[in-house]
Amino acid sequence: MNDKYVSPLSERYASPQMQYIFSPDKKFKTWRKLWIALAETEKELGLPITQEQIDELKAHKDEINYDVAKEREKLVRHDVMSHVYAYGQQCPKAKGIIHLGATSCYVGDNTDIIIMTEALELVRKKVINVLAELAKFAETYKELPTLAFTHFQPAQPTTVGKRATLWMMDLKLDLDDLDYLIQSMRLLGSKGTTGTQASFLELFDGDHEKCRQLDQKIAEKMGFPGCYPVSGQTYSRKVDSRVISVLAGIAQSAHKFSNDIRLLQHLKEVEEPFEKNQIGSSAMAYKRNPMRSERIASLANYVMADMMNPMLVASTQWFERTLDDSANKRLSVPEGFLAIDGILDLYLNVVDGLVVYDKVIEKHIMAELPFMATENIMMDAVKAGGDRQELHEKIRTLSMEAGKNVKVNGLENNLLELIAADPAFGLSLEDLKKTMDPKRYVGRAPKQVEEFLAEVIRPVLDANAELLGMTAEITV
Repeated sequence: MNDKYVSPLSERYASPQMQYIFSPDKKFKTWRKLWIALAETEKELGLPITQEQIDELKAHKDEINYDVAKEREKLVRHDVMSHVYAYGQQCPKAKGIIHLGATSCYVGDNTDIIIMTEALELVRKKVINVLAELAKFAETYKELPTLAFTHFQPAQPTTVGKRATLWMMDLKLDLDDLDYLIQSMRLLGSKGTTGTQASFLELFDGDHEKCRQLDQKIAEKMGFPGCYPVSGQTYSRKVDSRVISVLAGIAQSAHKFSNDIRLLQHLKEVEEPFEKNQIGSSAMAYKRNPMRSERIASLANYVMADMMNPMLVASTQWFERTLDDSANKRLSVPEGFLAIDGILDLYLNVVDGLVVYDKVIEKHIMAELPFMATENIMMDAVKAGGDRQELHEKIRTLSMEAGKNVKVNGLENNLLELIAADPAFGLSLEDLKKTMDPKRYVGRAPKQVEEFLAEVIRPVLDANAELLGMTAEITV
């Protein structure tokens, strides 16, 4: 068991649900459902197929004789025809009508669309659950002031909850892309070897309308609104490119979140979950490394890089099809989904267990607040009769002195004491300290959180209430 390569995507990262969607069992059972849909529809449209034959196909749809298919493939070197043969061995009465008029892409491409759509639905479910957890976090900390950063330099304060809405906004954009993509997915249908439906036109004695109905009926039986109106032998490989592009967008959002958490953990303001027996470092026993957030970033890099694969495939297909898509998409599409699945499980796990250290946050913001409060201090001094231009210059000079005190001498920020000692301001230290309430400087942040949750997020969560309640199991 340990002498062959095993993908870490299955061993360490992706959930059992996503792994099953891309499993051989799921693929080959979907092939059989498509063969049943084809036979049923051909019967409905007048071809000489009996109900007995269809019933036989249905009776064996989940009993895949893999051993027969594998032995047959060694002989004929064709996976689809090997499974046609294996199915026929189980269904002797229906043997002659399995795959009637179809090409390999009938089962291969339609199955790929079905599987990707189901996988997108699972991704969507997880995005919504991450949004739900972030919404709880944002609501809890909507009023807790924290030092905001631009260029990772201290800037005007925000709140912890408002910062969480930035992560949510990215995911909401991803959800919009997911919804558009899912509703636009269509089957290939039964298009034939070059997309002309020539074989089916022959089967239906030149009846074009029946060829059109064949596609539509099969799509409906498989749960899709329709088929792509035109194609070559395959559906356009731009579909795969669109799919992985949306996954890469989610990866971008998750990576940004993970960066912020890692920086906050360095500041000791917010930490990802750390279990009782977890080891942070093999050498430094005291360490609490943000390994889950780092793993999000690592997998996200993989998904964003993976986006190039279907782009290359789509751009280099020749005419009605070539086969240089096959090996690439067997790797790039499943692995993109398995990786994003692992990312979202990690994201959900991290948000669910975030630890906020409000005292450290307060310490950091209070160390910088005197600088940020200088405009308010200056206005209060002007109201008391001071000269605005003179006071501005004094504050500039005193701020530089206080900054030197902090950076060069390693002392506390003494800007308030310096201002109180200057009679030009006419303000006591007690007066100045009254201006040091961080909540005075967060602007509309608490209200923005309330509005964003009420107007943007809660309608999404209410509309998808049946999807909520997920938890994430992290393997390592």
